[in-house]
Amino acid sequence: MHRTERLIAVCLLLFTFSSAISAAEWPGKKSDWHGYERFDFSVDDRPAYVVTPQQAAAGNPWVWRARFPGFHAEADLLLLEQGFHIAYINTDNMFGSERAMKHWDKFYDFLIKKGLAPKVALEGVSRGGLFVYGWASRHPERVACIYADTPVCDIKSWPKGKGAGIGSSSSWEVLLKEYGLSNEDALKYNRNPIDILPPIAQAKIPLLHIVSLNDQVVPPQENTLILAERYRELGGSIEIIEVKEGTEESHGHHFPHPNPQKVADFISQHAGVK
Repeated sequence: MHRTERLIAVCLLLFTFSSAISAAEWPGKKSDWHGYERFDFSVDDRPAYVVTPQQAAAGNPWVWRARFPGFHAEADLLLLEQGFHIAYINTDNMFGSERAMKHWDKFYDFLIKKGLAPKVALEGVSRGGLFVYGWASRHPERVACIYADTPVCDIKSWPKGKGAGIGSSSSWEVLLKEYGLSNEDALKYNRNPIDILPPIAQAKIPLLHIVSLNDQVVPPQENTLILAERYRELGGSIEIIEVKEGTEESHGHHFPHPNPQKVADFISQHAGVK
C-alpha cells in the first residue's frame, strides 16, 4: 500500500472511531435501562433522556420515541445491541401541537450538537403519531424513516371519536386548549397526519405501521388505512403489519408485539449510517 493510501485509510479509521464515540458524554442523572445506561436531563425546560448503546455504531444512528416511550420497546433493545441511541423528550399532553414542535426542534438541535446522526428514525405510539408526522412534515430532510404503532392519524377519529372509535372527551378538551381551537374549528382542522403527507412522500421517507384490526380506540380504517392510501397515491412506500385482535381490556388497542425483529430490521436498514 502506498503512503498516500495508508494515510487515507488511517484517516477513515480515525473518522469512524471518532464518530462512534462523539456522543459518549451525556449530562444528567445516570440510571439503568434494561442493562443500558440512561441519562436524564432537561432540554428547553422539558424532561428528556437518552439511552446509550454499549458501543455506538459509526455515525451514531438513533431512534426518537414520541409518547409512551417504554411501550413495545423490544425493537429498541434490538437496536441498542446494534449501536443505536434511543432518545425521548417529554411533551406529553401537547398532542403534536406547535408548542410541542418547538420543543422538538430544540431537542433535535441539542442531540445533533452531541454528535448523533443528522437523520433520525421516528417512532410514534398511538397519539405519538401526531408528533412524528407533524415533525416529519416540517423537517423531512431530518427523517430517515417512520415506524408508527397504532397511530392516531386524524384527531376527528381520536380523541374526538366522531367515527367508529370510542374517543376521549377529556383528551379532546385538552387538545382543543393546546391547539387553540374551538370545537367547530377543530373538526375542520387540516394539519392531521393524513393531511400533511406530501413533503414526507417527496422526501421518499419509508413508513412502517402496525395496527390491530379490532382497535376501537384508534380504528385503523379511520387512521392508518386512510394515511396508507394517500401516501401510496403520492408515490410513497408504506408497509402495514396487521394484528388480528388486540386485548379486550384495551378495547383492541394493545397487544403483544408480533415481530420486533422486523421493526428493528426496518429501522436499521433505513436509519443505520452507512
